[in-house]
Amino acid sequence: EPKFSKAARRFYNERFREPPQRLAKVLASAGVASRRSCEELIFQGKVSVNGSVCKTPQTRVDPGQDVIYVNGCRLAKKLPPKVYLALNKPKGYICSVGEKETKSVISLLDDFTKSWRRRNPGVPQPRLFTVGRLDVATSGLIIVTNDGEFANKISHPSSNLSKEYIATINGTVSKQSLLTISKGTTIDGVHCTPDSVELLPPQPDVSKPRIRIVVHEGRKHEVRELVENAGLQIHALKRVRIGGFRLPRDLGLGKHVELNDANLRALGWKDLE
Repeated sequence: EPKFSKAARRFYNERFREPPQRLAKVLASAGVASRRSCEELIFQGKVSVNGSVCKTPQTRVDPGQDVIYVNGCRLAKKLPPKVYLALNKPKGYICSVGEKETKSVISLLDDFTKSWRRRNPGVPQPRLFTVGRLDVATSGLIIVTNDGEFANKISHPSSNLSKEYIATINGTVSKQSLLTISKGTTIDGVHCTPDSVELLPPQPDVSKPRIRIVVHEGRKHEVRELVENAGLQIHALKRVRIGGFRLPRDLGLGKHVELNDANLRALGWKDLE
């Protein structure tokens, strides 16, 4: 006998079951590959839904009901839960998930991924990727997730999230240098102006001057371009804040922390249901 009546099951399905999603998105969420690579697998005829080959990435499917095969392997019915991590990226690591990259920031999460099966039996391992990028020579805050919608939302220019950097400078910093930085510079044909520029007070354990720079454009190498345009040489660059979320002071290099609802709201993410 069914555990629940037909009326109870219908009530649940209509109000609580997640609506069907695009096939490519379901495959990416299950950790098969990136969204783009999943679309390629679908175009190549390597994905079937309910016994029929499907070559349309936009096809709506329900992984809990539909039988999906990828390269002859059945996709798990249960998708991994959403994961949100803040990582303190060390210098020398790249924000890439390519298998050939030996020093990817994702490799710093090996302990997290190895313990996944023990902590989540029967649940497929999430495919993690970074939200935006920091260049190889920049350290600091980088967000890692498996939620594509979240990543697109907070990395899109329309989110208008400010990002705070600390630039350690070789040499001296004059008032004219700060004024030049505040006036901005042209990057890829667009004039970029920082939100604020400030020379930080000297510290006993730091011999070089440090500048706090806040931007919201998020263009590639924007902070470096702003500083170098003022005739200054960067010794080290670190991102310490995105939106209302600040890199925890006690989070060591290469370490990560899971984000809670308050942290996600500080990043401008409202969809927590």
